[in-house]
Parts: sequence; structure tokens; C-alpha cells
Amino acid sequence: MKCPENRFALFGLVLYRPPMIQVTPSIAIDESEIEETFVRASGPGGQHVNKVSSAVQLRFDVRRSPSLPNDVAIRLMKLAGSRLTQDGVIVIVAQAQRSQKRNREEALERLLEMIREAAIRPQTRRPTKPTKASKERRLVSKDRRSSIKAGRSKPGAD
Repeated sequence: MKCPENRFALFGLVLYRPPMIQVTPSIAIDESEIEETFVRASGPGGQHVNKVSSAVQLRFDVRRSPSLPNDVAIRLMKLAGSRLTQDGVIVIVAQAQRSQKRNREEALERLLEMIREAAIRPQTRRPTKPTKASKERRLVSKDRRSSIKAGRSKPGAD
């Protein structure tokens, strides 16, 4: 039995599976977790702007998202900054394009890029000590510089 990509057959029954958005190889977000509302865009555009709701307000609840691992969600909330509400919802507004479709794509791409950035684990800094040879080179260099500067002074100035 052939099924569309968002459906699958189980014991002869066709069940609906919500489409997933692949963010990284290990992270996929359910489309139902993303909420879009359309509002009128501000700025220039004449009569068209006043008639059409082309701006997109995309909302993604980071705290309640089952798709994101806990460490990625925490980093995403830090990355979101002022776009994060007190309830843990990221709000992205896209209104640069004239068409609603292109604004939707832009807002979604911005969200996915933020999640991709949050998915990268920061490397922990391992403190190192300077080697004995590097300490010796530094001291020799300081001594050399000191003698050069001492040679510039007037005789009998000490």
C-alpha cells in the first residue's frame, strides 16, 4: 500500500503522522510545535500593505518542546535573548518581503538557524601552563630588551 509521506499504514489502517522539519541529523521538529500568525506589515508599500497581512509572527515554545534535548533548549533560550518571552516562547517577526510565503520561509529559516547554532556544544577550555623553555625564552628576551633600553640612558644618570 503506497502512502503519502505524512501517512503510514499499520495493519491495513492509514494513520496520520505530522510532518517533521529536519534541523540537524539528530534533531527534527514537529510542524505542529510552530505557530504562525499573520499581521499587517509596517513601513512603505502603499495600498498593498494596508490590505494584505503579509508579515509573519512565528512562535516556538522552547520549554515545552519534546523535540529538543534539554541542553540544546537551554542554549537556545540564551541565544534567543529579547525574542524569548517569560513563558519560554521564541517570537520571530518577518516582514521584510512583500509576499506572505517568503516571509514565512524567512522566519522559519531564522528559527532553524538559531536551533542549529544552539545544537553546537561549546568546547570547554582546558587551562594550560607555559613550558619551561617558553619561560626561559621570555626571560632572555626581557633581559635583552632591558640592556638595549639601559644603553640609551645618559652616562652617570644612575
